[in-house]
Amino acid sequence: MTDTATPSYTSFNGHKRIASGSLKVNALAVKHALSTGVLNPLLTFCDQTGQVVDIDIRGSDAEMFARLPPDGYQLQGADSDLIDSADPGEPRGRGRPKLGVVAREVTLLPRHWDWLAAQRGGASVTLRKLVDEARRASVDRDRQRQTNERAYHFMSTMAGDMAGFEEASRALFANDEAKFLQQTEAWPVDVRDYVRYLAYQLPLTEVPSLAP
Repeated sequence: MTDTATPSYTSFNGHKRIASGSLKVNALAVKHALSTGVLNPLLTFCDQTGQVVDIDIRGSDAEMFARLPPDGYQLQGADSDLIDSADPGEPRGRGRPKLGVVAREVTLLPRHWDWLAAQRGGASVTLRKLVDEARRASVDRDRQRQTNERAYHFMSTMAGDMAGFEEASRALFANDEAKFLQQTEAWPVDVRDYVRYLAYQLPLTEVPSLAP
């Protein structure tokens, strides 16, 4: 699914979907399509973000694969994934365990500091609790926003000049699935099905794989 931690990709030859899966699978499909003298644009999209990913297909297959990032590497991953970037093999000394905590400046009014200082555990502990509570409260809303943005990134690239694009965009951000499906019905089949997959996780047919 599009919201899993393992990155996946989908490639298009014009409006036709030619690959889905790992970056290697997509790179091979794009290279194969280019070798046929195709005139259509060849684009690869990250399923997690809906954004275009550039693939360097020069040289042999082995040389192309050697330039790709390791399997499982998220090309557009968040910096927060690297908070605790210490060498995992580094021996830990005695005392408090390493928590991956990062010190950054926080600016508050005096009354805020007074209130934090009076809380059990102090300012840092209280702030972490408040942030965790806010994250839990907004998780569904944040997930919906990310899903909408993912679908919009793709459709603005592939369907920006298609009939119904503006109406489909409004329906997407209004979370009006029925209207979105209606406005995208006349789009090329693979473009339509993929944007519906990104927006609502509707099923996709499998694409024959040129496995490396």
